[in-house]
Amino acid sequence: VQLVESGGGLVQPGGSLRLSCVASGFTFSSYAMRWYRQAPGKVRELVAGVASVGGITNYADSVKGRFTISRDNAKNTVYLQMNSLKPDDTAVYYCHAPGVSAWGQGTQVTVSS
Repeated sequence: VQLVESGGGLVQPGGSLRLSCVASGFTFSSYAMRWYRQAPGKVRELVAGVASVGGITNYADSVKGRFTISRDNAKNTVYLQMNSLKPDDTAVYYCHAPGVSAWGQGTQVTVSS
């Protein structure tokens, strides 16, 4: 089982980034997927989740209306579109498949002018 994130980087406040997470080693379409983040000195927090079917999503209050989680089961990939980024969004972002207890290695997102 493997999750590989990409798409992080440095962006100015108000900018956008799209994170990707490619999954392998399990039946991706059968499992819910989540994005978490962890800022320096803080606990890891849930950012967004998407169900295996039906497109049901959920978001942390801090990102509602700015972030969008989606998935492409044909590509075994989950995405996190992040718009209107703020300095408080700076963190390492992790992809997680709770049903198989898998975590990615993380991708750094830094929002700074």
